[in-house]
Amino acid sequence: MKWPKITFFAFIVLVTCCNTPQEHTYTSGSTRILVDESLAPIIDDEAYVFQNIYTKAKLVLMYKPENQLMSLFLNDSARVAILSRELTKEEAKFYENKKIKIRATCFAIDGIALITHQSNPISEVTVDELIDVLTGKSGKIKSLIFDNQNSSTVRYFKEIAGVDVLPPHTVYALKSNLEVIQYVYKNPGSIGVVGVDWIEQPDRIVEKLVEQLKILGVKNKLGKPGSDAYYKPNQNDIALGVYPFTRSLYIINCQGGPGLGAGFASFLAGERGQRIILKSGLLPNQIPPREVVVRK
Repeated sequence: MKWPKITFFAFIVLVTCCNTPQEHTYTSGSTRILVDESLAPIIDDEAYVFQNIYTKAKLVLMYKPENQLMSLFLNDSARVAILSRELTKEEAKFYENKKIKIRATCFAIDGIALITHQSNPISEVTVDELIDVLTGKSGKIKSLIFDNQNSSTVRYFKEIAGVDVLPPHTVYALKSNLEVIQYVYKNPGSIGVVGVDWIEQPDRIVEKLVEQLKILGVKNKLGKPGSDAYYKPNQNDIALGVYPFTRSLYIINCQGGPGLGAGFASFLAGERGQRIILKSGLLPNQIPPREVVVRK
């Protein structure tokens, strides 16, 4: 069968276009990003704005508990990750052995909130009381609820308490931050552990439930900042260093060159990304300048 010359030419152009690799720049292309699922609210917001500004950019966000996330990251399933910590020396060796430069950008400080039902008479706890329940001692806190046994929040509090295993009869791990909120709502005597953004910007599914919850004030150990009173994970107390349960958030880029991972990292750390963080209730790594209009 003979094709008309114009039809044949159009076919060649179509095939050529389909086989042309998509250009990857700081603001275009597609990339997978592994994200600590406890940070979902703020990263959803950041990614939404970024992709609306840069319409040729596609961020494929993969939310996982920290342990699962790191397993994928060190299997080369994705070259960009958003974590509540930097890589350890052992983890960094995976990319260093490949001669790939690791770029870690801090973009926010997160407060880990302790929440309970409004009807619970407990409104304040001390770090010592929290360590008691984490080490299996009886005390003021009867049950402590985490998001996932493989999560960054579980790892964080294990490090604070100096334990490898949490007591099974007083400390429980569910499957997500949403489940923690639902559980605490239904069980007024329990205390849940969530990233503060889950309370400041609740999912529509649990928005009505959050209205019935409260954030506990926390007093630090004697001799440490924040040991003089009870503080909450608001921007002011986090900035002053008096709220004890905080963590720095990082985007780790191991793409080994310019690309969308570097572009998103730059956006997070830049003025627009920092303003989104400021509005969310988290503390920006750098406070964006405030414009003052002077009227004559």
